[in-house]
Amino acid sequence: MPSNPSSLAFCFVFSSVLAALSCGVEPSPASRPTDAEADSAGHTAATTETVQQNVDFGARLPLNDPIDFENASRGFISADPEVHITRADGRVVWSTREYAFVEGEAPDTVNPSLWRQAQLNGLHGLFEVMPGLYQVRGYDLANMTLIQGDSGWIVVDPLTSRETAAAALDLARRHLGDQPISAVIFTHSHIDHFGGVGGILPDDPAARSQIPIIAPAGFTEEATSENIIAGPIMLRRASLMYGMALERGPRGHVDTGLGKQPARGHATLALPTELVDSTPQAMVIDGVRFIFQYVPETEAPAELTFYLPDFKAFDGAEVVSHTMHNLYTLRGAKVRDALKWSNAIQQAIDLFGQAEVLLASHHWPVWGNPEVLAFLKRQRDLYKFIHDQTLRLAGQGLTPNEIAESLELPPSLAPHFGNRGYYGTLKHNSKAVYQWYFGWYDGNPAHLDPLPPEQAARRYVEALGGSQTVLEQAQKAFTAGDYRWASELLNHAVFADPKNREAREWLARTYDQLGYQAESGPWRDVYLSGAYELRHGPHQGGSNLQDAIELLREVPLDQIFDTLATRLNAGDAADSDTVIQFEFTDLGETHLLWVENAVLHHRLIEGPLENTDATVHLTHEFLLGLLTQQIGLKEALFADDLSIEGSRMALLSFFSMLDSPDEGFHIVTP
Repeated sequence: MPSNPSSLAFCFVFSSVLAALSCGVEPSPASRPTDAEADSAGHTAATTETVQQNVDFGARLPLNDPIDFENASRGFISADPEVHITRADGRVVWSTREYAFVEGEAPDTVNPSLWRQAQLNGLHGLFEVMPGLYQVRGYDLANMTLIQGDSGWIVVDPLTSRETAAAALDLARRHLGDQPISAVIFTHSHIDHFGGVGGILPDDPAARSQIPIIAPAGFTEEATSENIIAGPIMLRRASLMYGMALERGPRGHVDTGLGKQPARGHATLALPTELVDSTPQAMVIDGVRFIFQYVPETEAPAELTFYLPDFKAFDGAEVVSHTMHNLYTLRGAKVRDALKWSNAIQQAIDLFGQAEVLLASHHWPVWGNPEVLAFLKRQRDLYKFIHDQTLRLAGQGLTPNEIAESLELPPSLAPHFGNRGYYGTLKHNSKAVYQWYFGWYDGNPAHLDPLPPEQAARRYVEALGGSQTVLEQAQKAFTAGDYRWASELLNHAVFADPKNREAREWLARTYDQLGYQAESGPWRDVYLSGAYELRHGPHQGGSNLQDAIELLREVPLDQIFDTLATRLNAGDAADSDTVIQFEFTDLGETHLLWVENAVLHHRLIEGPLENTDATVHLTHEFLLGLLTQQIGLKEALFADDLSIEGSRMALLSFFSMLDSPDEGFHIVTP
């Protein structure tokens, strides 16, 4: 039973929203470590083995190739020297000053390839892709694209938050003219591509209603529900994936690989007025010809790309990027279909192969038809190679870990920076393909019903001769630079005895080195965040649902009640047969909720029923007040905007059966 049901009864979060908004968590400020052994967060210096590993890694890549830097700077118009965007309460939404340390040669504590990507992602400002086609980059995790229409700007992907979108549009208007917004396109259902729409649309509802909003079919459902049920779990994991607790600095968070970091402002949403649901689908939007490609279940469950025939420009959304993307994301979303992803790129080549410029929702464009086609083909073959070779090796009996260990990109793909694992990695993407087809079980009976981690750890430590012996063996592995084996040994030691401070510190030191060596931004953040938790405990930062209230207004009630069902404590509900109905006086809807067999069910009904335990009369806006915890449950029970027929005790008993998710649950310790 939750300790405070009055404030937790309706508590839930959208992981994709709040991870992007950092859930109210302010990361530690940028800090360059001194020459001391550890920085202020305890992260230790790079070992000799890590320094050499990074030197050798960089020697295998053409890090001095200037083409990406030339393309990322091409068409530069202007930029604010320092982008520092704050909320009304003074909290930072977005700031380039946090990344001012990313300059010069890579430090010993950062993989040189990731450092190069971080430098590229740090180039910000307004850029002309070609006359009439512009991008604002580096004002958020994603890009905002502006297309000149007959009467104003067609805006593609208005960023994560109202604040960053408004700042990006202000930059464009200062240098390109104060034109109105004539249309908005959401390329897909991830928050960094639609959450800022409230910052670019006019305040007047009548004026807003005249602006078409184009999105892929399924956008609304996916934008509001993709992570709603799994929200708190995914949010907790996202705090590691994006290094929310880490200092921005050479021993902390450096870059996500896809961009700098998610913005931390207010999320908004506008419902689509027109949907793209086929390929090719032609539209004329404010005088501009578009040919849309519908590509669901690739990088997002709902996604589109488009071609501008009058510009000979292809916008690949997030299906193509200057990185290997995630077939599985470490925060824990649904696995993506590698074969559909590759086939979608081939379809784009077939349909739009005459393109002279390729732009996308992240990173910088590619110019020239031969260069565009070469880039698209490498991205196409990247995902198909991972797909096909994973299945080939699985067919030879290899397990996911064995496949990940043996798979290497061919020489024709591996050296190209656009195929490097800055965001996704070959290892965890191959496991995603295996999971897509075969699930979590690798076929080994020993893995069918293994002991839980704490029990297994205690028995391993005992079998190995006790914690001191395990620690000694791990230290030998660490000294030899065998950090993966050291982490396995030390993880057992910590789970067997989480109070063993020496084991915790050695595991944290090991994670430091693995993080410093990682080419992937998320892998680096996960390792270093694990080290942070071992030294300081889980980073605590309360989710601020009020930041997402404009988005929550668009969430279907069915999805809200689906989420409540995942909070029902089965033990508390074992003998319950409670029946509650919620009548929304402003919507003219009545929803019936009932508990049966320790399961919470719900459905929309035609009208109020008799013989329920309680009937709650309220407005949708009042419900949002409960959801965002602006109104406590006990306060609500006596509010003028809510009335209750039947048993108030039954209603309180119902709420008391709803658990509160733990926003700071332990990951690297039991």
